[in-house]
Amino acid sequence: MPDISFPPFDSASFRRALGHYATGVAVITGLGDKDERFGLTVSSFNSVSLDPPLVLFSIDRAARSLPLLLAAEGYAVNILCRNQDHLSNRFARYGGDKWTAVEHTHGHAQAPLLPDTLAHFECVHYAHYDGGDHVICVGRVLTFSWNEAERPLIFFRGAYRDLHLEA
Repeated sequence: MPDISFPPFDSASFRRALGHYATGVAVITGLGDKDERFGLTVSSFNSVSLDPPLVLFSIDRAARSLPLLLAAEGYAVNILCRNQDHLSNRFARYGGDKWTAVEHTHGHAQAPLLPDTLAHFECVHYAHYDGGDHVICVGRVLTFSWNEAERPLIFFRGAYRDLHLEA
């Protein structure tokens, strides 16, 4: 096999190029050990399998919520609507009490379900994989719901966007 060398890698440019792929925005929520709620914003969510029903997302290894997620019996994936960028921002920030004045109900394993979202997926752990500086989390979906009346919150080129649907 020939020795292949690559030019130095510019992480900032790589991140900017990745930003050209429009994604939805989700908040992963759950109840960790010691009944501590967690919530974190992700844009790396996608489906894996229909049988069994599997979804995945990735979390930075440095995220304070990662140990709570890994210790949780289950968790919820809350897909945000176009008018929920405030929830995305709240759960994307580091530290502090993210749950002050956030309404929610409880799903499987007491995972908080955010109100009026585009969809919910209630999951249990299926597998975790090394993803470099992230952990790739695969969840088995136990139940789900969705809201046909709303449009998704989209993240594209470093900003929130709205998706205008044709009638």
